[in-house]
Amino acid sequence: MTPEPGTEIEAITNEHLGRRLRELRLRSGMSLRALARELGISASAVSQIELGTMRPSVSRLIAFVSAIGVPLAAVFDTSEVAGAAPAGPDAPAGRFAIRRSWEVAPIRLSGGVTFRRLSPTPSPDVEFFESTYPPNSTSNAHGHFLKHEGYEVGTVTRGELTIDFESEVVTLAEGDSITFPCSRPHIIGNRSETVTAVATWLIVHH
Repeated sequence: MTPEPGTEIEAITNEHLGRRLRELRLRSGMSLRALARELGISASAVSQIELGTMRPSVSRLIAFVSAIGVPLAAVFDTSEVAGAAPAGPDAPAGRFAIRRSWEVAPIRLSGGVTFRRLSPTPSPDVEFFESTYPPNSTSNAHGHFLKHEGYEVGTVTRGELTIDFESEVVTLAEGDSITFPCSRPHIIGNRSETVTAVATWLIVHH
């Protein structure tokens, strides 16, 4: 059944996310223990993520997919809409792709942060997402800086986000934008006690 317009789709379950991450890891050929060493956590912690008993943070999820060599978009359901063609240089001339609001469920991560894929289909070298940070949430609850591949462009569409770099802190209000190399260590957070922050992000891979 097609949801009514405006209906908010539920986030995928921890178990579904874990199964998808395990599937991607096995496809990459990386063992559970090798991935654990790459992430600097125990094999038991990786197993708990894949079983859905532990919800990863934003930073841990990005580190996970980076370690196995897949884009963040691969975590979402990548089935294409009937009649649409994949985006990118190999798409047939004149074709297009549409993703309806109910067709890709968001991912809820540690601290209640959610990620929602905005691109209609997986696009070569580009990832387009919306992130929602509830009050007092952060991309990494352990305070570890994240760095990964690509170049990031972000715009805050509601509330206020703070980006901590190693030597400075930047605060972005509604309508503000930022761009930086993902290889620069960073932590993203919402320091408001009451207001949820929403932002859109474009990650361009080299």
